[in-house]
Parts: sequence; C-alpha cells; structure tokens
Amino acid sequence: MNNTVIITGASGGIGSSIARKFAEKGWNIALMYFNSQTEAESLKKELESSGSKIYCRKCDVSDINQVNDFVREAEENLGEITALVNNAGVSLQKLFCDVTDEEAQKIFDINVKGVFNSSKAVLPAMIRRKSGKIVNVSSMWGICGASCEVHYSASKAAVIGFTKALAKEVGPSSVNVNCVAPGLIDTKMNSHLDSEAIKMFVDEIPLMRIGTAHDVAEMVYFLCSDASDYITGQTFSVDGGIVI
Repeated sequence: MNNTVIITGASGGIGSSIARKFAEKGWNIALMYFNSQTEAESLKKELESSGSKIYCRKCDVSDINQVNDFVREAEENLGEITALVNNAGVSLQKLFCDVTDEEAQKIFDINVKGVFNSSKAVLPAMIRRKSGKIVNVSSMWGICGASCEVHYSASKAAVIGFTKALAKEVGPSSVNVNCVAPGLIDTKMNSHLDSEAIKMFVDEIPLMRIGTAHDVAEMVYFLCSDASDYITGQTFSVDGGIVI
C-alpha cells in the first residue's frame, strides 16, 4: 500500500516543491490550495504524469468543516493518511499598531487555526492506527521575531509551541509531530525584498546564500519518512545558519 500525504498550501513555492519531493518517492498526494487554482491544477497534472496518484481541491484551512470534508475525500480517493504537512500560511509586512483587527484575524486563522484544524482532522485515524507523521511549517521569525511582522512572528511561534505540546500528547500513540522553520527562501512570499535587502540578509547567513524551496522540501520529507521514527517535538531550522 502506498503512503499518502496531505499538503496544505500546496500550490505555493514551498508547497509545490514539497509535493514534487513526495512524488519522487512514490507517495500519493492530496493537494490542498485556496487561492491559486491554476497553479494547483498544473501541479496536479505534472505529478500525475510522474506516476503519482493525486487528489486536489480548494479548501479554507480556517474552516473545520471544509477541512474535515477534504480529509474524508482524500482518504476515499487515496487511502489512509500517512502524513500531514501543515504548510499553508500568510504573512504581512506592517507596523504593529497599523495592523487592523481583520488583518490580524486572517493571519491567526490561517497560520494557527489552520494548523489546529488540519491536525485535528487527521489525528483520530493516526491514533487509532498508532502510526502517523505531522510536520508543521513555521519560520525563523517564529524563533527570533521580526520587526514589522509582529503578528506573523507570533503566529509562527504559536506553531512551534503547538508542535511541542501535541508531540507530548500523541507520542504514546506513536504519532510524530515536528516542525520546520525556514529562513529566507526564494519564493513569492519574499518577492517584496529588493536586491539590496537580500544582500543584507545574505551577509548575515553563514552559508552565504538564500535558501530554496527544495532545501525545505528535503527536511519536510525526512520528517515524514521512516528515517525520523525516533524524532518528535523538534523544530528544525532550514536557514543557512542565520539563527544560531
């Protein structure tokens, strides 16, 4: 029986790279997206052409009913869920006092509530089978914080705390929960940075380059594979050493 992974935020730069890594390893993949239907459908066709079985559907991670429906349909189409990658997220560059209540709510609905919802939807079956992997995508800003990204930083710090607590709760059921904290990655989320800003970042990175989505995908896959069976509750920085 093939392994099956659900990837939230699958149509973005990091999400699509994660999906390609799992396809390379022969997994069935459930692609969850919200805004980027064209990109998601294109990714679905690409992965199917490589031989993977794919389920793809729009879903609002902040809506528990939609998430439950997605998980149920993914299981019906692909089989039991082996792993969940909570990758969906939004950011906002704005002074703390200028962020509206609506903007703040959106960040926490997607970045925190979305992680809670997706995890809650897959866990009962994982606990019953005494097997499963959950990988949450946080950020280096969840570790050290960022000026003008206070709400984003706080939401990603919450993901790290959630990872530790849930790992303790479901560990006795042989479910592993870990976290990946990417640094500056070459994706659309960082497209607002000009060349000068990127150079300033690179000057602070020991490995002297920004990261790629592939760098993140490699770590995510490892944490969903059998090679990580004795690892849980941990946050792994994929940031070139900028947070040391």
